Amino acid sequence: MSAAPVGKVVGPGDKVLDIPAQGTLRLSAGLTTHEGGVVSTKGGVLRSTRNGQYFLEGRQKRYIPAEADVVVGTVVDKHSENFMVDIGGPFNAVLPQLSFEGATRRNRPNISSGDLVYGRVVSAHRDTDPVLSCTDSAGRAAGFGHLKGGMVLQVSTSLARQLLGSPTAPVLEALGGGLQFEMAVGLNGRVWLSAPTAATAVLVANAIAESEFKTPTQVRTMVARYLSAVG
Repeated sequence: MSAAPVGKVVGPGDKVLDIPAQGTLRLSAGLTTHEGGVVSTKGGVLRSTRNGQYFLEGRQKRYIPAEADVVVGTVVDKHSENFMVDIGGPFNAVLPQLSFEGATRRNRPNISSGDLVYGRVVSAHRDTDPVLSCTDSAGRAAGFGHLKGGMVLQVSTSLARQLLGSPTAPVLEALGGGLQFEMAVGLNGRVWLSAPTAATAVLVANAIAESEFKTPTQVRTMVARYLSAVG
């Protein structure tokens, strides 16, 4: 069975890549290894990121965690050692209380049920709860951690990847030229937004949601219209 190139539509169970004899193979959503090859676990379009990580782009509504994904989650429970976090997947994720920069047994993060966190998936297996961390591989916060205030926008996982991609998504480039706001994008389709005013946050959310199926030119026109309305 021949390997499918990036950009090809594949179905569940299709062999999409051969495992290379040398180098590191990085897989994300919708892909797994089987009998010497990479096999799709769902239908979608084979894509790759700039750092060489392969994933399947689909339109599924439920997020399936994959190692190294960044996610926006809601804390739903707090135990002595861990937080339980809803990341929109089949199971809640486990976030150890010491998985924050500077956290110790005497200095733990002040986070309660209902709070938002931005983290990365460090472990994701079919039969166990996914595990999160709010630090990078060197133990630094690197933008991860407790998200305070703001609002959350739900988008497709495809749009989330566009917002995290490089070069900068046209909608973010256009909005950044005229507005101030902070954003944390999760590959689970959740986007946290914070702005000086609620009206600005809503404008950014509306522009992002409307941008998904527009061309770059259409996006710039749409954002200009939004900005003129509040100018």
